[in-house]
Amino acid sequence: MSPVLRSHFAEYARFHATKGNQACHYVAIPLIVLSVLVMLAQLSLVPLGGYTVTAAEVVLIAITLYYLSLDWVLALLMLAISAAMIVAGRPLGLWGGLAVFVFGWILQFVGHYLYEKKSPAFFQNLVHLLVGPLWVLAKATGRA
Repeated sequence: MSPVLRSHFAEYARFHATKGNQACHYVAIPLIVLSVLVMLAQLSLVPLGGYTVTAAEVVLIAITLYYLSLDWVLALLMLAISAAMIVAGRPLGLWGGLAVFVFGWILQFVGHYLYEKKSPAFFQNLVHLLVGPLWVLAKATGRA
């Protein structure tokens, strides 16, 4: 794990200290990632060998490149999980993705305002929108 990621995780953890908020995030963050990928998958970009590349794949590659600079193990795990989310989430469509997105954010704000009594970390640092999913994965795999 890079020193940069350690620093991000330490800062992120200050906003996620209560068990209730952590529980909300363990559910909400994967739902939000799924929903964003589902919605991005609705935007077709280019056909490529019988497969249509969507905005979801392009964004996933860009984020994976960033994650590789932080921790290659977590990056590859996140890539595999996110690719599976794209495939599994396609049947949700745009409106299903939007519904999951709204539900995920409601859970996030319940965690922050009911349990943590603190604003989300990304209010101070937008990078935490990308750090959050890695933090949940690192917690789940014992790498945090």
